[in-house]
Amino acid sequence: MAEVNITLENFEEEVEKCSIPVLLDFWAEWCGPCRMLSPVVAEIAEQYDGKIKVGKVNVDKVPELADEYGVSSIPMLVVMKDGKTAAACVGYRDKGQVEKLFEEFL
Repeated sequence: MAEVNITLENFEEEVEKCSIPVLLDFWAEWCGPCRMLSPVVAEIAEQYDGKIKVGKVNVDKVPELADEYGVSSIPMLVVMKDGKTAAACVGYRDKGQVEKLFEEFL
């Protein structure tokens, strides 16, 4: 499954009501570290298809969600489980570090 573009309109259905953990990637097009992290997140979306949902939140297009989750630096990854924040980290991470962020929730 490819990453899901998260908006205010689909946030409740795609994230809060999701039966599997959701990895949210808060990013922006102008952010260099975000562009570095993007292929890692895409690979995780493919590898963990059906086990974890990967959502992309463009902070420039959905600043309300960035504010709600206290995003002050990007990239920021947030793991959501049962509609609640379970883990988070800021900055570029390699694939192994990202997997460690969510593996206990699978």
